Amino acid sequence: QLRVVTLKEGVATVGYNLKHFCYPPFTPSLLNGVGSLNIPPGCVLLRNEFFSVNYADCTIRWGLYESALKFVGWPIVPGFDVAGIIEEAEEEGSSHDVTVEGKALRKGDRVFGCTLFGAYSSRVLIPKIQLRKVPEGLSTLQAAALPAVSLTALYALSLAGAWPTPSKCLNKAVLIHSAAGGVGSMLVQMAKLLGFGPVVGVVGSSSKVNAAKSLGCDVVIDKSSQDLWSSAENVAPNGFSSIFDANGVSTLQDSYDHLAPTGRLIVFGFHSNLPLGRDMLSPFQWIKMARKMSSMPKFDPMDLTVSNKSVLGFNLSFFADETELVGELFDQVLVWLEKKELTCPAVVEMEMSKIGEAHALIQSGQSIGKIVIRAH
Repeated sequence: QLRVVTLKEGVATVGYNLKHFCYPPFTPSLLNGVGSLNIPPGCVLLRNEFFSVNYADCTIRWGLYESALKFVGWPIVPGFDVAGIIEEAEEEGSSHDVTVEGKALRKGDRVFGCTLFGAYSSRVLIPKIQLRKVPEGLSTLQAAALPAVSLTALYALSLAGAWPTPSKCLNKAVLIHSAAGGVGSMLVQMAKLLGFGPVVGVVGSSSKVNAAKSLGCDVVIDKSSQDLWSSAENVAPNGFSSIFDANGVSTLQDSYDHLAPTGRLIVFGFHSNLPLGRDMLSPFQWIKMARKMSSMPKFDPMDLTVSNKSVLGFNLSFFADETELVGELFDQVLVWLEKKELTCPAVVEMEMSKIGEAHALIQSGQSIGKIVIRAH
């Protein structure tokens, strides 16, 4: 269960990629006894003003998130997205000073980015390379909604062969499950920017249709009132060049079956394998999840070959060492934001004391866009 605690003076939360300095989730006191802070090379102390809630945070709470178990264990402070003010940084000109896009990050800068767990906090120790300055016209609240979902979406599109160079395939039709959600809202916009079309968005209720249309979907399928796959076939009778699926067992096989030759199924989650709206998992829920796992589709390498299809999966929380790759993804997102070509999804703001309600909302499947928590 989630429990809010007060950080001791001089203590911050920390991601698992700073184990050379200390083990997560908390730093020792960073106070050095002479009125300043002991900040490790290449890092800053962030006064975190907002963090976002991702569905992954619920699976972390249940003990089902592999990277959290592997790299942190218990106790753990969940969360990836941060946005706030740099409270302390290395002195300018330090031999370890780090620049981001050629610009040094300094004390007082308004920044946003990702930590590898530990974002549910008012103070976060974080490497500079995981932060960028918040673009003009974007609020700190909005900035906190963006990093994890935008980086996930762009990496998914890179696996689809659309970035950093455009896809050369003739078929440009794509289908995006959960198109009004956090990652989905980014996928829709980026797919349009990268030349895909028609972009078909799938939503689970009529209340989400307008949100998906406003993001740029050419067609929206409301699976609560329409047959998903017959509707998809009407739009793309020859199949889709890419399908982006975080649903898991409920749609993976059908998604694969509706790929065109050279099509790619991009997998980055398994929401339907997990229970909705549960604070704790009962023995019955564990049995139910095990049954769903046993019915997950298995893709035959021979069929992949003769049908010219691909299945690719990823989880960015394992990418601690891929700093150049993730940095390039973040820089591209920043360019789109600065040009106003990429917009923030709808944001629901909540207080830290309501974090349990935030988890219940995202687990319900009824949330639209992003849930962002005020950390102070």
